[in-house]
Amino acid sequence: MTEVSGNGGAGSPEQGGGRRLGRGVWLLLLGVVGVAALAVLYAILHGANKPQGPEGLSGLNKGPMAKLVAAAPPKPAPATTFNDAAGKTLTLADFKGQVVVVNLWATWCAPCKIEMPALAKLQAAYAGKPVKVLAISVDRAEDTAEAKAFIAKNAPLAFYQDPQYAMAFALEPRVEGLPTTIIYGADGTERARLPGEADWTAPQARAVIDAVLEN
Repeated sequence: MTEVSGNGGAGSPEQGGGRRLGRGVWLLLLGVVGVAALAVLYAILHGANKPQGPEGLSGLNKGPMAKLVAAAPPKPAPATTFNDAAGKTLTLADFKGQVVVVNLWATWCAPCKIEMPALAKLQAAYAGKPVKVLAISVDRAEDTAEAKAFIAKNAPLAFYQDPQYAMAFALEPRVEGLPTTIIYGADGTERARLPGEADWTAPQARAVIDAVLEN
């Protein structure tokens, strides 16, 4: 913006040029501000339909997912071990690259057994996609046969076992009851946790898994 000099008259060329320059600068600034405002408005409108909060999960704790708690910030998975049906030792790191839905359960837990068919349907719904449901039994070693037989009735779930409760105690905060489901992102970090039984066939459950897949 040009300064007004006492030497130039009201209609002097110098002053007129300064005024024209000032108007040009202001028009340019208004244009820039307008574009920025439109960009902000677009971002607001574009994100209005996307879940906000930690890893896009805030706002998805509705209906059957009402008890879902997002991890803020996401937490690394524990390095504790568990076994598959053949007795092979595994850790959650072996499933990195997939969204992993860990469900800690036991045959003596009635809500666990009620919930299991829904988890089996959840796994089937994501066939061919990087989603793995790990139903990890915490039954005692002497109850392994009973736990295996129960999982066999809930295909396509596979049998996994942690009879020492190692994972339940390693998680922060610790698991307080069964069933408890912990959802891990493809990067191996905990994204959310849901204590208690839930209907994993519901659209709200699919929305949670889809949100983790996208993040």
